[in-house]
Amino acid sequence: MLLLNNGEILKAYRISLGKHPVGHKTCQGDQKTPEGKYVIDSRISDSKFYLALHISYPNDSDIKNAQKLGVDTGGDIVIHGLPNGLGKKIGRLHRMTDWTDGCIAVTNSEMEEIWKLIPDGTAIEIKP
Repeated sequence: MLLLNNGEILKAYRISLGKHPVGHKTCQGDQKTPEGKYVIDSRISDSKFYLALHISYPNDSDIKNAQKLGVDTGGDIVIHGLPNGLGKKIGRLHRMTDWTDGCIAVTNSEMEEIWKLIPDGTAIEIKP
C-alpha cells in the first residue's frame, strides 16, 4: 500500500487483503477487497482490530453491480491493525497470507502511523 501526497510516495506498507484477493468485491462474504475509488469516511478506535479507518465501500458503481447480480454488497471494509490482543504475537507474520474478510491489514505500529497521517475525507484508490 502506498501513501501519496501530490503524487509523491510518503510511505509504503506491505499489507494483507481478503482471503480471495483476486478480482473486485461483489458481495458480502466473498472475502475480496474492493477495488476502485473511495474515501476514508470515519475512524473506529474500539473495533475488534487495533484501530480502523472505515472505507466508503460500497460506492454507486458497487451498488449498481450488486443490484444487477441480486446480492448484498456488504460494507464493513476498513484499513486496520491486527486482532486485539494478538498484535505482538502475530506481528509481521500476518503478511505471509491474505487473511481478512475483505479489509486491508497492517501491523499495529503501521496502523498507528497511518491513523496519524490520514485524515477523514482522504480520497483513496484501491487497485491491484
